[in-house]
Amino acid sequence: MRFPLADWIDGHAECRHDLATSGMRGSVPAPAWPSRRPAAGAVAELHAELAEHLRVDPDRLALAHGASEANAWVLGFLGRTIARGGRTAVARVRLPEYPPLFDTARAVGFRLVDGDEPSDLGIVSRPRNPEGDLWSEEALADFARGSRHLLVDETFREFAEVPSVAARAGRGVWATGSFTKFFGADEVRVGFAVCPPGPEREFARYVGVVSDEVAPGSAAMALALLRTLPTVRREVRRVLDRNVAAFRRAYPGSPAPAAPLYFDRTAAVGGRALARRCLRASVLVCPGDLFGDPRGVRVTMTRRGFPTALAAYLAVRGPWPGGSAGKPRI
Repeated sequence: MRFPLADWIDGHAECRHDLATSGMRGSVPAPAWPSRRPAAGAVAELHAELAEHLRVDPDRLALAHGASEANAWVLGFLGRTIARGGRTAVARVRLPEYPPLFDTARAVGFRLVDGDEPSDLGIVSRPRNPEGDLWSEEALADFARGSRHLLVDETFREFAEVPSVAARAGRGVWATGSFTKFFGADEVRVGFAVCPPGPEREFARYVGVVSDEVAPGSAAMALALLRTLPTVRREVRRVLDRNVAAFRRAYPGSPAPAAPLYFDRTAAVGGRALARRCLRASVLVCPGDLFGDPRGVRVTMTRRGFPTALAAYLAVRGPWPGGSAGKPRI
């Protein structure tokens, strides 16, 4: 058993129409593992080239086994640091949001708020998961206003083809990411965290205590993917251009998403009820309550069969009569 979102997707993998998988694995060519044993310096090479790709000082970058681990590092480190003052740390989250972000924050002791209440930390995915939109830098700054720290999960950043916020961020801005979604490389098991200027040495000591080093084989694979980014991008665009076109025909007037995700609140029923109806038609979507908002479902556009799957989903969803079920709760 893992976290509920992953269990939901894996537990219904037999569905004919997959609108739940959010990464490109299976839709772009699988990465080839090195035919020879990777050199011991693969980890150091990846660290240097990834820092250059992200345009950050290498001292600010820590390699992880995935974005979830990287997020847990940042949340654990900040929660521990803030708790030294003898009070409960407060984190601001805007729902719907990727569940491990707010679930992990709660697990390490943060009290969650969704509003303008003063907070120690703002937590957000960019592009947004499950909504697929890319907050502007102004929107990001507005969300973070009043927070001492900001954690930005950039797992879907490569889809948007924008620089990392870590490249020009000031004090208090943390960024995380991975090679799983855009590169379709779940098995590579490489992610990263970038700390803001200032706590580099203390954060590095913390990571050294709570984690093991990335395996050389994984580092070598991630390095190969990074070096072939233009080729991977062409493969991804070939799939997504067709899928986004189908999405825009189904949702006229909707802007093209920055990431292959959409949070559909247009059904006449709640997200969980709609997701169960979809299952009966062998269509897999993710109910919104897993993201903290029961009003909708997450639809993803990463599969090559998306146009057909979308048609099957729309047949279940039916017309939208309007209405709202109220604001989600943390």
